[in-house]
Amino acid sequence: MSFGNNRKRDDHGVSESIGFMLIFTIIIVGIGLVTLYGYPMLLQQQVNADLRIMEKNLIVLQNDFKSITYKSAPYKETSLKVGGGRLTIYNTTNSVLTSSMFTVSDGGPVSVTFCPGQLQYESINAQQVRAIENGAVVSRPMYTSGSVMLAEPRWFSDTDPITGKTTTVISLVGINSTIHMSQTGVGTVRMQILNITYIEKSKPLLGSTVTVEYRPDPANDYSVAWRNYIVNTLRWTEIAPNKYQLPSTDTLVIKQYNILIKSI
Repeated sequence: MSFGNNRKRDDHGVSESIGFMLIFTIIIVGIGLVTLYGYPMLLQQQVNADLRIMEKNLIVLQNDFKSITYKSAPYKETSLKVGGGRLTIYNTTNSVLTSSMFTVSDGGPVSVTFCPGQLQYESINAQQVRAIENGAVVSRPMYTSGSVMLAEPRWFSDTDPITGKTTTVISLVGINSTIHMSQTGVGTVRMQILNITYIEKSKPLLGSTVTVEYRPDPANDYSVAWRNYIVNTLRWTEIAPNKYQLPSTDTLVIKQYNILIKSI
């Protein structure tokens, strides 16, 4: 009888050990599944969140540019967090061989070639690039072709309802800094206007055909974004790759703004 009681107690011990092993195995498998599937999803969500935050930050900085250029504010500063990537300034003084260029010409006395520079955010994890170029917020994938304009620049044509005459305004916004600047983490972007150049030509001094040509930087090609904006939004005509002709205009106004980034 005593032997039988001992065997029952041993059986109870075995049952508890098996239960513990089953529960322990389930916990380990759960942790493994979370690590295998859940953690990468969390990381990807964080990468996407950082990218969306930087898109909003760049649009805020674009509004700062507008305040300095069009509203004549002498100085602006904005604090922001650069997460998941790096914010870098590329000056207007970069080599013309490695910078985008805009050329506005009327085939006559007006011919302006302008290198706008860039304020660029680059995310290796997301493999995406966001930038402010010539007053526009643009986007492109890092290793494939194509681009999208997230926020438009201040270009427009306006027709006077009384006289019927059309005025076209093209704003060229350049980004400069005294030293090479790059930022990750929390920083403050401080900027001020350096100088403004204003060109206005009206008929008959204005040539008959006004064109705008965009020559992209091979490493930062936003030609698709600019084409979609110029052709689909402004309704100008593409006469050659990256070259566009304005509709008939009576007055052409070209405003060149050079902005100094003091810190980021």
